[in-house]
Amino acid sequence: MTGAHRRILVVEDDPETAGQLVEELTTSGYDVDLAANGREALSQGAARDYAVITIDRMLPDIDGIAVMRQMRDDGIAVPFLIISALGEVDDRVRGLRAGGDDYLVKPFSFVELLARLEALGRRSETVAKETILRVGDLAVDLIARTASRRGRKIPLLPKEFQLLEYLARNEGRVVSRAMLLQHVWDLHFDPSTNIIDVYVGRVRRKVDDQQAYPLIHTIRGIGYCLRAPG
Repeated sequence: MTGAHRRILVVEDDPETAGQLVEELTTSGYDVDLAANGREALSQGAARDYAVITIDRMLPDIDGIAVMRQMRDDGIAVPFLIISALGEVDDRVRGLRAGGDDYLVKPFSFVELLARLEALGRRSETVAKETILRVGDLAVDLIARTASRRGRKIPLLPKEFQLLEYLARNEGRVVSRAMLLQHVWDLHFDPSTNIIDVYVGRVRRKVDDQQAYPLIHTIRGIGYCLRAPG
């Protein structure tokens, strides 16, 4: 894993185990966040992009399997490595069917844990490249149909998402109003409509307001362009 893809969320309620995992993973070069229960895991998983989430099956408030199912329902596609003392075949099968990508039984070798994390991280990076469009700090998830800047989700209506997706697919290119009308609304020409300007205005406010720099630029007399500085 490289760059931003080295951030891991550890979901573990036992302080000693959690401390060991965080220390070992940090020493191995990972950026590590810790959640001590299911509610914290759901909150952090929604707020940031992780390469991998390690999760204990037995949490004090919400079962680890329920946490995974909720994240999957919320469109979070990050790989899960289940770490559990429950090592029977039925336990492993249930965990994997609930959305887990790998299963490691306690006690375990840390060398094996690292190897499994690296494998899941490579898979995560490959999937991200195929399904997430990135422009600066903007991420457009084509599978979950969501967008975020700096890890914070942007609330978009379906047509607003389609508009942003089309601009992101044409990063750095000037997109005319006619092109947007055709590709987003499936209309070939309507000189009287101002629907493009209205929707671009809405998306711009959601994407660019209170951000470090704007991404959506108006090209006077031509159309719009989505691009990051530099």
